[in-house]
Amino acid sequence: MAHKALIIGSGFAGLAAATEMAHLGHEVHVFEKNADLGGRARKFEVDGFVFDMGPSWYWMPDVFENFFERYGKKVSDYYQLHRLDPSYRVYFEDGPMDIHASLEELKKSFEALEPGSAELFQKFLDEGQIKYEIGMNKFVQKPSHSIMEFAELSIAKDAIKLHILKSFKAYVAKYFKNDKIRQLLEFPVLFLGAKPEKTPAMYSLMNYADTVLGTWYPMGGMHEIVKGMVSLAKEKGVHFHAGAQVEQIIVENKEVCGLMVNGEKILGDSVIAGADYHHVEQKLLAPEHRMYDEAYWDKRTMSPSSVLYYLGVKRKVSGLLHHNLFFDTDFGKHSEEIYDDQQWPEDPLFYVCAPSKTDPSVAPESMENIFILIPVAPDLAEEENTRSHYLKLVLDRLEAHTGERIHDDIIYERSFAHYEFKQEYNSYKGNAYGLANTLDQTAFLKPKLKSKKVSGLYFAGQLTTPGPGVPPSIISGVVAAEEAHKYLQKRTLAL
Repeated sequence: MAHKALIIGSGFAGLAAATEMAHLGHEVHVFEKNADLGGRARKFEVDGFVFDMGPSWYWMPDVFENFFERYGKKVSDYYQLHRLDPSYRVYFEDGPMDIHASLEELKKSFEALEPGSAELFQKFLDEGQIKYEIGMNKFVQKPSHSIMEFAELSIAKDAIKLHILKSFKAYVAKYFKNDKIRQLLEFPVLFLGAKPEKTPAMYSLMNYADTVLGTWYPMGGMHEIVKGMVSLAKEKGVHFHAGAQVEQIIVENKEVCGLMVNGEKILGDSVIAGADYHHVEQKLLAPEHRMYDEAYWDKRTMSPSSVLYYLGVKRKVSGLLHHNLFFDTDFGKHSEEIYDDQQWPEDPLFYVCAPSKTDPSVAPESMENIFILIPVAPDLAEEENTRSHYLKLVLDRLEAHTGERIHDDIIYERSFAHYEFKQEYNSYKGNAYGLANTLDQTAFLKPKLKSKKVSGLYFAGQLTTPGPGVPPSIISGVVAAEEAHKYLQKRTLAL
């Protein structure tokens, strides 16, 4: 028996949930508040420039392949991937270092920085591979309703191999003494989660994903993934409604029965919320139907927010690769300013993406598409000149390293920070990536994927399991849909 499944939000989690629910035989409707689909992975075009608004790193390609293969498709049916080599460039105070796609070349770079580190790096990656395979095959696919899901002896033994109780910082320091190597290995958790000393060592799986599985780029931009997922969902019969503001989740007798959308009541048998979890609970549900209160949310450790700049430059800029990290100032100080002091950074680390280095379609001929990201603490208040101050600061440093002045060649500029994250995505405290990956916010300790107060209500995305990032969000959507399907099956049997 087909049921009507309602999905809130068309980000990666919402798209994955919608596709899975349709695949399982349900009538599916997706409601997106913005005019364009894709959530944080939207794009915009202006004067020949095509800007991805959010995610820019394509890691863990197996997750995308597995998603499309689940429905008898391939990634290449929807977009074309290009592996970046070098994967990215890191600017240190004394100059740049390219991170090669070739593991052997990267080992040589490490060995030059710290004799003996090449062999240690291989051991570090071997352990990262074990964590990746255990994590992807046994942990992230679970709904994490309770600790009992992880109580099997085999899983308990595997958990030991994950080094969950050891900090990422201490784990890296066990292997390497060189500060550059440590910073290279710590950056994924610093930019996307929490301080390395607060992050479980199991996240060295990200280093394995980075180094061995590679850094890729979908030609046309990251939004091509969204287009592919939307196309697949439509093939499955999913109905999309853009400009559809969900105003209320309708509950009767502790069961979800529909949504109020743009003033209209839409009936449904289940709801999966791929939108911001805090917003959904605090704004769309009556108090008696909420699992968490504001005090709970305020105590959560959030991942950073970001100040983003989208720049169109009227000429090519030498010295930049597709991905560029600027670690030319104090790594530890910026970390403390984001996570401990919760203040605007004095001299931040930052990231520059120039996709036009790889893809001529995202900028006019002989011009450059540049995206700049500065990780900052969530929930910060801006002054009138905050954004102009930071843009000048990072451009001055970029120019000092590349030897090119580009201030005068910028012909398009747009910025995006806390205010826009809140306005456009209902993002709690203006965060960019969801909850930080701390030990006390891992697996079953995250906000629950299944509502304990409302039957038929499920959550997906970066504020629930398995966590932040594009691949985890896709997995989250599929897992939430599987759980919603089980509920609908039981409901049918009970009728």
